Amino acid sequence: MSKTPSSETPKGDRIAKVLARAGVASRRDAERLIQAGLVTVNGKTITSPALNVTDKDKITVEGKPIKAPEPARLWLYHKPTGLVTTDRDEKGRTTIYDELPEDMPRVMSVGRLDLNSEGLLLLTNDGGVKRKLELPSTGWVRKYRVRVNGRPTEDQFAPLRKGMVIDGERFQPMTVSLDRQQGANAWLTVAIREGKNREIRRAMEEIGLSVNRLLRVSYGPFQLGQLKPGEVEEIRRRVLRDQLGLDAEAKPVEETDKPARPQRRRGPSGKPGVGDPSKSLRRPNKPVGKPGAKPAGKPGPRAAGPKGKPPAKKRRD
Repeated sequence: MSKTPSSETPKGDRIAKVLARAGVASRRDAERLIQAGLVTVNGKTITSPALNVTDKDKITVEGKPIKAPEPARLWLYHKPTGLVTTDRDEKGRTTIYDELPEDMPRVMSVGRLDLNSEGLLLLTNDGGVKRKLELPSTGWVRKYRVRVNGRPTEDQFAPLRKGMVIDGERFQPMTVSLDRQQGANAWLTVAIREGKNREIRRAMEEIGLSVNRLLRVSYGPFQLGQLKPGEVEEIRRRVLRDQLGLDAEAKPVEETDKPARPQRRRGPSGKPGVGDPSKSLRRPNKPVGKPGAKPAGKPGPRAAGPKGKPPAKKRRD
């Protein structure tokens, strides 16, 4: 039986998806803008995201026409401790967007790192890329260096490796290894595939360990490497296309994949922050090196990009 015109799939893409691709907001935030009556299509205010649009439709957000979709871009950012991973904070705390380089375009974070966590945070201008990287089904491995107070044993890690339920929430099995004991503290390497809210801290507390430092060192094939706190590097588009398969579904990335490394820019303060703990990550059995010391071994392959332009006026979110 042939489809009637009324049953045919509407042409174009969902309005929220188009807004996300244009860099207006993530798909979820775009839906909130629509529900708040801040989006118009061809001069008519819409309040439901259940609408498909094409490039022929004229769309405005808060009275301003949206820009043509930009190519998807991805940045590596070394988030320091003490910053909130939100656009704005109701408590008035400093956010990552307050400290990003002044010439950065509007970006969204891929997942979050909490206030006291540090390390690699991916940033993108594309809502579709953000969603793809965050989906548990893509199987992206997040690897962390974790310092805990105590003297953990291999038997103590067994519940983490099997998977556990905390307050009714199921945590998938983690990969945990004890790197070294340093006085009253121990350094661990932990790898997870979901990245639920405070997952590692909560799991460690459940087995009687208190986390006093947590540093994300990789997210899929993308690695923190020698990026200093507050610095940003953009992934080259060719590398982005190869790693994410933008023309196809994202595939799980094994921990052994080679890192994708790009162009470097420093935050507006220009301060590298407290030592670079990632410098001890290539040799976990050695003591943490002094700030500024070079890591042992050769760095991973780098996809060099063009030099960044001088910072423009400070961006206001």
